[in-house]
Amino acid sequence: MTSFTLADVRERTYKSRDAWWTVFLVDPLAARLVVWTANRTNITPNQITFGAGVLGVGSAVCFALGDWPWLVAGALLFHLSFVLDCMDGKIARLKNNGSVFGAWVDFVFDRIRFFGCMMALLAGQWAATGEVVFLLLMPVVTFLDLLRYLNGSQVAKTRQSMREKLRAAAQGGEMDTTGDDPESTETTGESSGRETDADDDASVVFLEEVLRNNPDLDAQQVRTGSHPAGARVVDVHQGFSAKFGWYERFRNSLLRSRVRPHLFSGIEFEMFVCVVAPLTALISLVTPLSSLIVPVVVLSCAALAAFEVVIVYKLWLSTRDFTRELARLQQ
Repeated sequence: MTSFTLADVRERTYKSRDAWWTVFLVDPLAARLVVWTANRTNITPNQITFGAGVLGVGSAVCFALGDWPWLVAGALLFHLSFVLDCMDGKIARLKNNGSVFGAWVDFVFDRIRFFGCMMALLAGQWAATGEVVFLLLMPVVTFLDLLRYLNGSQVAKTRQSMREKLRAAAQGGEMDTTGDDPESTETTGESSGRETDADDDASVVFLEEVLRNNPDLDAQQVRTGSHPAGARVVDVHQGFSAKFGWYERFRNSLLRSRVRPHLFSGIEFEMFVCVVAPLTALISLVTPLSSLIVPVVVLSCAALAAFEVVIVYKLWLSTRDFTRELARLQQ
């Protein structure tokens, strides 16, 4: 019988970049549970996904009850549900027993769990306090969560489209260079928000991809380093780097710990709404203040919106650099 170790889990299942909540608050527990589960049971990734869904239902029920002990229990169940949700993918990669349908189930269960728990939390607090602000927050949280998925998908498609046009120009091929239709390219690697590797095409080396995968390098080292014969170094983030010179150092320091620089992504948004916010009910036990559920949810919405704006701004700057780099390659 195969005996997996913690080192195996880290090497074969950890993402090179992940949300800080996952890196520091989920992976240390999930990895150890994966070792035990993989070595001692025949549980499949889909069964773990189903278990995460069951815990999510339990979390929603606790949130709906509204009182502080139930809020704390709901927050703990939601976080444990997320731990299981991370485990199913790790088991699939470790034992190579995942499936395309399983990936679909995992995604759908994720969305149902978050929306169900979020609505149960806010509706439960409205029923308990009578404050209409909890009802008003429901459509706001829903809109922002849907917006981040829409924006992430379209940004990824646009970046992939720019990459392919730059590769075509470097190879001397002809391709539509208007950059107006990101849908024109099939982007299997980008549709899930993943970046393609910097060395996936010998004709072009994308500077940001190399730096992202090698945080100990700097831009000048990449430009002057050895690359496949004929490869050209392309940088479509010159404008952003020029305006925010500190960003490269900040990003590299995070990447050394596997933390991606998008510090308030969808994962942090979900965790702050469904874990941090309900846990603030404990404040009412030690101070005359009420819980801080509303302020935490509002700040979470503001933080997510701010990071989405930054992503769009960075994309806009990169499209300007793309035009210049494309002209350079065509010449």
